[in-house]
Amino acid sequence: MGKRKLIVSVVTGAALGGLVALFDKETRTYTKSKLGTVKRSSSYLLKNPSEAVHNVRVAFDTFNKNFANGAENAINALEQVENSLDKITNKNEADRIE
Repeated sequence: MGKRKLIVSVVTGAALGGLVALFDKETRTYTKSKLGTVKRSSSYLLKNPSEAVHNVRVAFDTFNKNFANGAENAINALEQVENSLDKITNKNEADRIE
């Protein structure tokens, strides 16, 4: 019950906050502009669903390649740090033996 009350309160607060923000003319103008853009974009995507699917696929492939490249770079950086730490550790051990 408490969780539901919290969610209802947050949604109600967000809705009221949005309505209060619309008292400002500049905010109303901006909102109308953005809603018009969303309407045009969604209409186009509904008329061309195959293009929408293609665009999502291309975006996902790009994200996947960038993520894999970033992971590879991070692994290389960690290996370099590990090698540097090994060199420092081996040097300190060699100095103690002498």
